[in-house]
Amino acid sequence: MRWLAKFIYFNLLGWKITGNTNFSQDTVKKAVIIALPHTSWQDFFIGLLLRKITRIKTNFVGKKELFVWPFGYYFRAVGGAPLDRTSGQNKVEAIAKLFEDKEEFRLTLAPEGTRKKVEEWRTGFYYIAKAANVPIIMFTLDFKNKQNHISQPFYLTEDIDADFAKMKAFYKGVVGKKPEYS
Repeated sequence: MRWLAKFIYFNLLGWKITGNTNFSQDTVKKAVIIALPHTSWQDFFIGLLLRKITRIKTNFVGKKELFVWPFGYYFRAVGGAPLDRTSGQNKVEAIAKLFEDKEEFRLTLAPEGTRKKVEEWRTGFYYIAKAANVPIIMFTLDFKNKQNHISQPFYLTEDIDADFAKMKAFYKGVVGKKPEYS
């Protein structure tokens, strides 16, 4: 199936992978991976192709309502974990616990929290990485240049403002599928 993913990604869609292309399963077994800009449902499929090509097992969380038959089986098979989003729950701690419970876990999130345009990122991914004591790996969903640019693992400091400035700089000029939402 990897050859098919490569054919679709590189030949049919014309995409490329840049940056940390030597990222391997042996180097970072646990991380929070942030994907931006998240402007379309098509981002999910680009991510699935990228994951198959790079042979990096990644995970995601989704609202538990997505994990019902018939889609639930598929979402779990591709690394999904259902999340109860009812109020009154500490979602950061619940997700950070997933890192504790698993030998290998790379959680992919979209910091915008939606496919619409936002002025500020949500901060949950940051606090999840802090609570789980794992690095953040950034990758772009750059539809303008048809590329996924992957960062080196970024280890958080005690300065949230500096950390966010560095992460936001990584995404400067990146345009999503729907440019008006980028």
